[in-house]
Amino acid sequence: MPARQPHKRGVFPGQFDPITKGHLDVIKRGVVLFDELIVAVGINPDKKEMFTLDERVEIIRELLSEIPHTNVEKYSGLTADFVRSAGATAILRGIRDVSDLRYEFQLALANRAVGGVETVFIMTGDQYALTSSSLIRQVVALGGDVDRLAAVLPDNVVKRLKEKRRPGALGEPDRDTPAT
Repeated sequence: MPARQPHKRGVFPGQFDPITKGHLDVIKRGVVLFDELIVAVGINPDKKEMFTLDERVEIIRELLSEIPHTNVEKYSGLTADFVRSAGATAILRGIRDVSDLRYEFQLALANRAVGGVETVFIMTGDQYALTSSSLIRQVVALGGDVDRLAAVLPDNVVKRLKEKRRPGALGEPDRDTPAT
């Protein structure tokens, strides 16, 4: 009788504010590497949020309802602690460009040192290499045309962004991001 393979659970952590088609690209390609992929929605204390944690979880659950072997969970605290508590094998991260690589490499080393957790990297599709949630939040906060973001955002995100567009609903853009 062959030995039973261990269950490989991965965690794709992020703020996902908002989730983009680039994130979905990483999820769809990453889910084949694991028996189960948990999309872990967290809070980045250095960034101002456009959607609440519960709104982001709801949006992502809608998007992943048709993708087997995926789950969405919210978390707080250190990613490495969440990964260990979830019984995951590794963290999944998407890389868009060289500057992502340097940052993600530092995070991967820290997660391995602090939590004993390995990281698996996937290059994002080239059509999403210039997409970032921070840039999208800024465009929306500064009054950009949400419909023009449809190439990089899922339909349910575009719809919810339009609902958030009412005056004063979004607040000020991130101060650390240059104006576009």
